[in-house]
Amino acid sequence: MRAGNATYSSFSDLPATVPLFPLAGAVLLPKAQMPLNIFEPRYVAMIDAALSSDRVIGMIQPDFASGKTEEPVPPLVGIGCLGRIIAVQETGDGRYLVTLTGIARFRLEEELATLTPYRIGRIASAGFAEDFGTGLGEDEVDRDGLVKTLRAYLDANDLEADWDSIDRASTEILVNALAMMSPYGPAEKQALLEAPDLRTRAETLVALTEVDLARRSRDEGGVTLQ
Repeated sequence: MRAGNATYSSFSDLPATVPLFPLAGAVLLPKAQMPLNIFEPRYVAMIDAALSSDRVIGMIQPDFASGKTEEPVPPLVGIGCLGRIIAVQETGDGRYLVTLTGIARFRLEEELATLTPYRIGRIASAGFAEDFGTGLGEDEVDRDGLVKTLRAYLDANDLEADWDSIDRASTEILVNALAMMSPYGPAEKQALLEAPDLRTRAETLVALTEVDLARRSRDEGGVTLQ
């Protein structure tokens, strides 16, 4: 797969240790893009270090099951996603506006002791080789069902969408982008990240949305899937 100017064919193309950016309720998925507003000094330092090296960082959530997410150094979940910095803008007030492209998921093997202000982890890729391919599993996704559920959600929330862009997007990009943008909590977002294949991720996203719509219909009346 390609991310910016770099091509990644397997996990051997990636570093064995990466800076970690813990962010609750946000997940990065392969080939999707994530904009970030970097303002904390420790993460500004992380971006500086990544830009002077391989431009790769690891997006990962604090461990929501631990009940310690508000601690200065909260424990982390076991699986995150590597992203390459493909665009960066300095704001003039000490911030970076960064865009990441997701490369592949990783398993956090060990968090390393370090003197850097940001956290660093040793990572492994067991079970995520398919992330380096393009379009794997697209034929098994019920794209029409996914789009129908998306329309119902948008209608229920009085939201608009760029349907031309949606129609042009590959199924893989559509599923992963919608999973990242979905308004669900950390546990649901992690389930979408950890889905074993594209079809399961799409089905999980549809199921979560249908539950949300059913709850809204019960509470407010009138929203049903046709």
